[in-house]
Amino acid sequence: MQAFAQLYDALDQSNKTNDKVAALGQFFRTAEARERLWALALLSGRRPRRHVSGAELRAWVAEEAQIPLWLVEVSYHVVGDLAEAVSLLLPPPTDTQTRSLAQTMEELAGLAKAADQTRRTWVLDAWRSLTRPERLVFTKLITGGYRVGVSENLVIRALAEVTGQTTAQLAHRVMGNWTPDTTTWEALLLGQAEADDLSKPYPFFLAYPTEQPEGLGPPQEWLAEWKWDGIRSQTICRQGQAYIWSRGEDLVTDKFPELAELAARLPHGTVIDGEILPFVEGRIAPFAVLQTRIGRKNLTAKILKEAPVGIVAYDLLEDGGQDIRPLPLAERRARLERLCQQMADPRLSFSAGVPFATWAELAESRRQARTHMAEGFMLKRLAAPYQVGRRRGDWWKWKVEPLSVDAVLIYAQRGTGRRADLFTDYTFAVWDGDRLVPFAKAYSGLTDQEIAQVDRFIKANTVDKFGPVRTVTPKLVFEIGFEGIQASTRHKSGVAVRFPRILRWRQDKPLQEADTLQTLKALL
Repeated sequence: MQAFAQLYDALDQSNKTNDKVAALGQFFRTAEARERLWALALLSGRRPRRHVSGAELRAWVAEEAQIPLWLVEVSYHVVGDLAEAVSLLLPPPTDTQTRSLAQTMEELAGLAKAADQTRRTWVLDAWRSLTRPERLVFTKLITGGYRVGVSENLVIRALAEVTGQTTAQLAHRVMGNWTPDTTTWEALLLGQAEADDLSKPYPFFLAYPTEQPEGLGPPQEWLAEWKWDGIRSQTICRQGQAYIWSRGEDLVTDKFPELAELAARLPHGTVIDGEILPFVEGRIAPFAVLQTRIGRKNLTAKILKEAPVGIVAYDLLEDGGQDIRPLPLAERRARLERLCQQMADPRLSFSAGVPFATWAELAESRRQARTHMAEGFMLKRLAAPYQVGRRRGDWWKWKVEPLSVDAVLIYAQRGTGRRADLFTDYTFAVWDGDRLVPFAKAYSGLTDQEIAQVDRFIKANTVDKFGPVRTVTPKLVFEIGFEGIQASTRHKSGVAVRFPRILRWRQDKPLQEADTLQTLKALL
């Protein structure tokens, strides 16, 4: 645990890419194999399930530190991070027994059905044997909140330096549904298991945003496709076995039985990159329709009927068992189009490009994106190979401007981490007659200077408190942007918005000129 805590500290304290890669490389070279494997699992997003609640931890740390619970609560709110507060409040360790990361994670998994007293004893024993940095990481792990400022791309870079393999090879190896309980370091990264894992997807190629596509060069070198609002996926058929993966590396085959049936009919050795979209009466439907299926354990016949789905395919990554990612996009798409025609299945459609001769012409088409249930355009260089991760140059996303309304700040809550002493989480409302109705929460969009100004206003104009939430005198108006809007019976306003964020502080607009609920509903 000591080496992993040192790695966490090195990654957390630096914002320099080379420093982070060097720290990762040092750990992967020197740690034991099981420690390296568990670290890789955690750094690639394979977090453990939470078996201990925050309330339990706060009670136990009050007991161990012999301080009142209210003081623990206050400390937590001041620090903004429970694991950091715990590490600062606990007395020095009294047990010299060492514990490894692998041991900790394996014992944590065993707590799934353990009694309360067993979990309490295990946590207290661990705290008593760990140093302050180790306690910080340990507490983050047991709460399921382990996050550190390092991307998977940097982890892959470090692994490439350690193993001598290419980043593309390693990115593919670490994909899939593996855990430290189902593989070893050698099998995952050094052996031949990669070729034997029929279900393994390829790393997704991701796009950077652009607002000036005219700077990309001649239009004839580019493909323009609608950017769909669905679930990015890879559909795989190998040796008669079908697999469907989401971009978040979740195996979702059982969530889409109709698509699993389609995948099983694909030729052997086929991997399609595409978008899972809801279709109602043969037309692409809003994302809200797809949401009725997400997260459900049981898909009833009624749900399958009301929210049918299909795949809009836009790239072919494997053809006849051959990895064709190095081929130009134009050739991959030609193969994909032939495949879709041969399948002749309404659940699989080819993502035809949008023709354009000039960037100005494409900009005019972009204004119609929402009528197609699209978010804008994907721009892809026709000569480009399919790359790994987010790369500048060959794939760009040109999204439409967000929907927006001017809304009033009415509630606020403190942030976390370095912003734990500032009010940074806001609730906004619009007018419904002579009353303000809340409709969205937003956490991003202001500069540090603006956050400090808003924080001072909130502290000086709090009219009520509900736990951590403060009711604020209505006065400040902000332009709130969002990607989509839908009717909702769960919200007081009757609407729900997707991805709300603050576009600007309307210091020029008085309270009375904020938008109305009627304006919001008109956007529906």
